[in-house]
Amino acid sequence: MKYGSLILEKKEYVYLKRILNISGYAEDFETQKSLQRLSEELKNAQIVDEEDMPKDVIRFNSKVMVYSENGWEKTIQLVIPSDKNAKQDKISILTPMGAALFGYSRGDTIEWDFPSGKQQIKIVTVSQENAKNQSEISI
Repeated sequence: MKYGSLILEKKEYVYLKRILNISGYAEDFETQKSLQRLSEELKNAQIVDEEDMPKDVIRFNSKVMVYSENGWEKTIQLVIPSDKNAKQDKISILTPMGAALFGYSRGDTIEWDFPSGKQQIKIVTVSQENAKNQSEISI
């Protein structure tokens, strides 16, 4: 892990903690396990101000290209639950992939339990889209 722990911006951290607290209704066991693991990782996360947030860390609205040890490659955008849209490859933080990626950075490799089984995925690129939306997350 490039920075030693997850890195989250303060407002996004507060928002994420709030939605994790109300997401106990997750539709399946694998999703619930992913959200519990993310909650555990948040306990050791670095919480920073907006201006101290590294540009290569995955956060809300980040576009991310990931590569799997199984050989697939995908570019997705990580979004708040209400903005999810599978046709546009916008995935919610409350999915196993969203939970796996949030707070990690370009170059990190993550081993995570997905519904299809345990996989290693490498974060190839991270770009920040709609940076203005980052600070618009309502608290």
